[in-house]
Amino acid sequence: MDDELNFIIDSAKEAMDNAIGHLEKQLLNIRAGKASPAMLGSVKVDYYGSQTPLNQVANVNTPDARTLTIQPFERSMIQAIEKGIMQANLGFNPMNNGDSVIINVPPLTEERRKELAKQAKAEAEDAKIGVRNDRRNANQEIKNLDLPEDTQKDAEAEIQKMTDAHIEKIDKILAIKEKEIMTV
Repeated sequence: MDDELNFIIDSAKEAMDNAIGHLEKQLLNIRAGKASPAMLGSVKVDYYGSQTPLNQVANVNTPDARTLTIQPFERSMIQAIEKGIMQANLGFNPMNNGDSVIINVPPLTEERRKELAKQAKAEAEDAKIGVRNDRRNANQEIKNLDLPEDTQKDAEAEIQKMTDAHIEKIDKILAIKEKEIMTV
C-alpha cells in the first residue's frame, strides 16, 4: 500500500516539475531586449519540401546584444531561412549578405515590454493551472486507494505542500523574467 502511495506522490512531483520545465522553455521564447538564439526557436524552414527547425539547417549566433547571425549549412538555404523568419512573425526584418542572414534586434518599446510581460504572466498562469491539475489528479488517486483516513489526510497535506512549493517557484521564475523584460 505504501508503494502505491509513494508512487502517486512521486508521479505528482514529476508532473509538477515538468510544468515548471515547460514554463522555463516557454519563457525562453519571450525576448527580453537582448538578442538570443532562443528567439528563433519557433522558426521552421522549408528544407527540401519538409518544415525543419532553423537550428537543424543553420548555426545561430549572437555577435553582440542587438544582432543575430544565421550561418546556413548550405548557401542555397538563405532565401528559405529569410522566408521562414518572416513567416514566424517575430517582428524581425532579416537581411542577407550572400553568406549569412543578419537580424538586427530592435530595442523594445515600453508598450511592447508590457505586452511581453503580460505574455509571460499568462505562461506562468498556465503552469500554475498545470500544477493544480496535477495536485487534483494525485488527490483523486489517493482517494481511490483504500487508506485509513489519517494516512489519506497526511498524503493530501504532503501533496499540498509540494503544490505550494512549486507555485512559489513559478512566481519567482515569473518575477525574474518580468524584471528582465522591463529592464531597459
